[in-house]
Amino acid sequence: MAPHPIPPPRASGFTRTTGAPLYWCAYGQAGSQRLLVLHGGPGAHHDYLLPQMLELVHAGGSRELLFYDQRGGGKSRGDSSDHVTWKTQVQDLSTVIAEFAMTRPIIVGYSWGGLLAMLYASEAGRNPSMEQPGALVLIDPAPISRQYRHSFETEFARRQASPEVERMRAELAASGLRERDMAAYRQRNFELSVAGYFEHHSSAADLTPFRVSARVQQSVWESLGDFDFAADGRLAAIRAPALIVHGREDPIPLASAQEAAGIMHAELAVLEHCGHVPYVEQPAALFSAIDGYLRRLDAQN
Repeated sequence: MAPHPIPPPRASGFTRTTGAPLYWCAYGQAGSQRLLVLHGGPGAHHDYLLPQMLELVHAGGSRELLFYDQRGGGKSRGDSSDHVTWKTQVQDLSTVIAEFAMTRPIIVGYSWGGLLAMLYASEAGRNPSMEQPGALVLIDPAPISRQYRHSFETEFARRQASPEVERMRAELAASGLRERDMAAYRQRNFELSVAGYFEHHSSAADLTPFRVSARVQQSVWESLGDFDFAADGRLAAIRAPALIVHGREDPIPLASAQEAAGIMHAELAVLEHCGHVPYVEQPAALFSAIDGYLRRLDAQN
């Protein structure tokens, strides 16, 4: 059960033109400025961005948010034998953009979704048949190199093994909650599984629970190989204006976002007292940064 109720979307369905049907849903007023929102993972689903991310509908007056579950996760599981790679995800994103007739879309990517947005923009920068993004808003994007990813994995593991988290695990095991209330036990167990993403572990209680397909996650990361998007020119190929927002206490190194911003000539907003989930930890600062950026873009166009 989600800690906060998630309102039903204005519209929803499945894509017709992607290699496998992908679930999509829309919130906000049709015909208003549309933001295409990419969830993290890989192998997760859009729900855990809600309901907090719906603040973007109202932050700028009136906007439409379009979400979709990436292939292999959520309601877009499809054929379990599918081998999903980063190229699969980029092609799906390109097809979604075409199916919804988006011209120069504004792409909002969170975590892995931020890296997916970069990969798409990089490919579009080299391939004129792909629709160029109008702008990128990257929220705590996944690491831009294997080295930064290793740093993240090491730091996250350290946090998860901290005395405080170990104590909370022991308290849960001894509480008898599993026998009394399985739903509450699962919620608490989920909170502990993601505690290391937050500056304050208690904030995890406000994150909508989600699941990640380990098979999809592994296949996508493996498909990237020993990646370094700063060194291989992919970030330099991005032509779209961009904003990167990153929590200072994110286990993903701030240096990764700083390096990406420098290469992409992107704006960088660092959120204080914030880990990897700013829409839960520092929503006012996050949405103010995004709204201000989108307003400046509108004024320039």
